[in-house]
Amino acid sequence: MRKLVASALVTLLVAAPVGAFAASTTPAAAVKPAATASAQMSASGVVKAFDAKTHMLTLADGKVYTLPATFKDPGIKVGSKVTVQWQQNGTKLDATSVTLG
Repeated sequence: MRKLVASALVTLLVAAPVGAFAASTTPAAAVKPAATASAQMSASGVVKAFDAKTHMLTLADGKVYTLPATFKDPGIKVGSKVTVQWQQNGTKLDATSVTLG
């Protein structure tokens, strides 16, 4: 009787972690990608503010875009109509390019 209880206990100790591991896995289709970066987007609007020193561009709709450090100003002025190519990085909107018109 003692051997039967001991072997049942060993079987439970070996099988329990395997069952717990199988129950905790999620199917690959249910896993969502990280929200740190997203696809390239486009926005058009009128420039409300532009600060070349801080690399910030604000459109009339209130959205603020961070320009890359290597950004070359094509002549952006307050009131200019621009198209911004951007992608979201966390809560920031990172501009990849800005064109006038």
